[in-house]
Amino acid sequence: MDAKAVGRYLRVTPRKARFVLDNVRGKSVSDALAMLKFVPNEAARYITKVVESAAANAENNYSMDRDALRITGATVDQGPTMKRIHPRAMGRAYRILKRSSHITVIVTEDERLKKVAAKPKAAKRGRQRKETAAAPKAAAPRKTAKTKVEKPKAAEPAPEVQEE
Repeated sequence: MDAKAVGRYLRVTPRKARFVLDNVRGKSVSDALAMLKFVPNEAARYITKVVESAAANAENNYSMDRDALRITGATVDQGPTMKRIHPRAMGRAYRILKRSSHITVIVTEDERLKKVAAKPKAAKRGRQRKETAAAPKAAAPRKTAKTKVEKPKAAEPAPEVQEE
C-alpha cells in the first residue's frame, strides 16, 4: 500500500526543487529527513514538510511502521506562474516570472527496513551502561590555588566483623 502527500502552489521553482528531490528519492524516510535538514535551500524546507506529511499519512491512515518507510516516488510539477513587470530605461519593461511548484511524495513500507526496525537496538547498550555504572572512575588529581597537585588518598580497607 502506498501513502501519498502533495504540496501544491509552493513558491519555489520546479528546477531548483528537482535538484534537491533527486537526492532523497529512493531513500528511507528517516535518512531523507536527516539529509534535508542540512541542505541550504528553500526547496528542502518544502520537501521536508511534504515527506513528513506522507509519513504521517502512512502511519495514521494505513497503520504502517514509520521506521520502515521508503520514498518510492517523488515528483515536482510546475504550478502556475505569476507574471510581474520590472520597469527599465526609456519606457521599456522586463517581465519577471515567479514560478511555483507542486511537490508529490509517495512512501511505501519496505520489508528490508521492517526487519531492521524490528531488531532491539538498546539491549547491547544497556549492558554496557550498567557495567560502567558499577565500576567507579578513579579520581583525577586536583589543582589547588597554590598550583600544588594533591595525590588521591588510598582507600582504607573496611574493618572485618567477627561472628561469635
